[in-house]
Amino acid sequence: MSKETKRAILIIVLANFIICLGWGLIIPVEPFIKQEYHLTAGQMGIMTSLFAFSQFIFSPIVGKLSDKIGRPSLLTAGLLLYMISEVMFAAVNSLSLFNVSRIIGGIAAALVGTTSMAMAADLSSERDRARVIGWVSAALSGGLIIGPGLGGVLANISYKTPFWFAGASGLIAAIVFVVGLPKNVKNNSHGEIIEGVSHIPDNGITSVLNKAMVILFAMILISSFGLSGFESIYTLYVNQVFKFTLNEIALVLILNGIFSLILQVVLFDKMVNLFSEIGLTRICFAISTASIIWILLAHSQIEVIIATLFIFCAFDILRPSITTILTRFGKQNQGLINGINMSLTSVGTIIGPIFAGMLMDISPNVPYIIVAIILGFSAFITFIVSYEMKANKNVNL
Repeated sequence: MSKETKRAILIIVLANFIICLGWGLIIPVEPFIKQEYHLTAGQMGIMTSLFAFSQFIFSPIVGKLSDKIGRPSLLTAGLLLYMISEVMFAAVNSLSLFNVSRIIGGIAAALVGTTSMAMAADLSSERDRARVIGWVSAALSGGLIIGPGLGGVLANISYKTPFWFAGASGLIAAIVFVVGLPKNVKNNSHGEIIEGVSHIPDNGITSVLNKAMVILFAMILISSFGLSGFESIYTLYVNQVFKFTLNEIALVLILNGIFSLILQVVLFDKMVNLFSEIGLTRICFAISTASIIWILLAHSQIEVIIATLFIFCAFDILRPSITTILTRFGKQNQGLINGINMSLTSVGTIIGPIFAGMLMDISPNVPYIIVAIILGFSAFITFIVSYEMKANKNVNL
């Protein structure tokens, strides 16, 4: 890996960290916004869904566009749109404009998330790809881990301060990206940087919708639904069933953040080399399924804490594992493939929390029983994906 390539990857990692740091900043102040503007929980939910919905709509469009015109310009546009959305949220005082801001934020997420993962795949060799994807995923996790704590500190000044800070961080990320990205990467980022790998024809969406990809996309949708369903009600569940306090919940999240960063930055590529991407994905599904069952049968808080760490660490390894699998399906279509990936993930993020919340009103254990079944089924699907990938001549194995 050349020095210019390493520098480009470092800048992509930094951009993703800053963006996710900004998203994390907002989490602690959401209750204040709800109280200040007398919003209902339903209105807050719609605001959140608008972000995910716009990301869902624009991700495949952005992905395909980035395959045609290049990644850097779209990623820069995403960083600037992110800045605009955060500054707008800080400056306005009406629900309708808050919603417009979240829609813009979702478009920015589509631009940044889709193109950055595609660029990471473009810039890395087959040997280094798992490590690079792990770095980008660690940046995403790191920002989301550090952001809420920093947001809580900034909110002591004003509940709008985290949004101003997030807007400034988006501008800084855009400047660093534009100034620091090597010229050869700016001029050649359409999935053609790495030579000596086979490509599938760039014929649009039909070129990627082979049997293996359809099954893989189905797995992504099903697993995203299960993952978001688990995560969205976790704090409610442990508080209601096991009487966790806020300090105990915070301790679990901090421990998870530390372990997840170590796994993604230091050990992810080693695990991929040992088990393969699809094998590691299967293991993560199996661990998360078994750990959810453990929580359902647990009798003490310490059991729940240990099982939770297994689950969240499995989730944090699962996401880059699936992303790395997608890089096997043709370099020239990485933007389109990552766009579809983000759209399907967004669908799960929109539907999963609503579904889990409704079921929790019936019984707190019901959503986790269903999530365990979904993740167990996803583990089974990995065997089918593995078989189809081996049979597909257009997959780089």
